[in-house]
Amino acid sequence: MELGESPWLAYFGGCVMQRNVMPVVPQPSRMISIRKARSEDALQILACLRAAFEDYRKQYTAEGFLDTVLTPETFQERLAEMIILVAVSDSNEVVGTIACNLVSPEEGHLRGMAVLPSLRGSGIAGQLLSHAESELRSRKCTRITLDTTEPLQRAMRFYEKHGYRRSGKILDFFGMPLVEYYKTLPSESVA
Repeated sequence: MELGESPWLAYFGGCVMQRNVMPVVPQPSRMISIRKARSEDALQILACLRAAFEDYRKQYTAEGFLDTVLTPETFQERLAEMIILVAVSDSNEVVGTIACNLVSPEEGHLRGMAVLPSLRGSGIAGQLLSHAESELRSRKCTRITLDTTEPLQRAMRFYEKHGYRRSGKILDFFGMPLVEYYKTLPSESVA
């Protein structure tokens, strides 16, 4: 070992040489911003939803999958009924989405969270969730619900990590169990 070379670097280099590990090449970071969706975002949002859920298609009923990834018509309905947020890259590419709305004066609901598979684990989902919660909080919401399906175990862990808990309510979603989660938002203190 040469002067200045660490044992860790020597070990790592040896592993790479023996093909025991794959070297990781860092990707250039993307600037992501969150904004409200517009009608002209429809095709990119639909593509994002389809890409995010494609790996789970076989675990969904055909009707359940179509309701999850939307059609141009159902997207326009959702845009009219809910606030749809998008995460966009610095090149204006939609890389994630989430929708929210009020279902009562105190309760909000989240729907349609998706991030492009290549960007999973990058923090975009957390940013989308935070923005949706802020949007609902600004409308005096104190409780948020969301529903998810059993194939989406990673999503369930994500929501639990962010303070959501199973309510015990399970509905039928086109022949699949739909599990409800909820989160109580902390009341804002008056200063």
